[in-house]
Amino acid sequence: MHELGLCSSIVDAVERRAGTRPVARVRVRVGRLHHVYPEAFDQSFAVAAQGTVAQGAAAELELLPVRARCDGCGATWHGEDLPVACPSCGGVEIVVVAGDELLLESIEYRE
Repeated sequence: MHELGLCSSIVDAVERRAGTRPVARVRVRVGRLHHVYPEAFDQSFAVAAQGTVAQGAAAELELLPVRARCDGCGATWHGEDLPVACPSCGGVEIVVVAGDELLLESIEYRE
């Protein structure tokens, strides 16, 4: 389950930014190419946050679509996975434009 490693990295980043301030909520944007499952992410975040300023914090996950472009014909598309060939021309000169992001978008602190 790679979600635990991913969440450990997120909690590390949260701790660097939060210092000693207790965290109520974090918002994370992850591209679909990371193949993150929301249920596993929620459980992994709770485990990774134990004993940190993020313990008990809610983690909001937004999954971002894969966006790609064919350098052969210029077609663009988006979806959940990267196709092996361009759906328009069948070419394999595919460039990933988005879908591999991992962004800690926001941290909300407790009062």
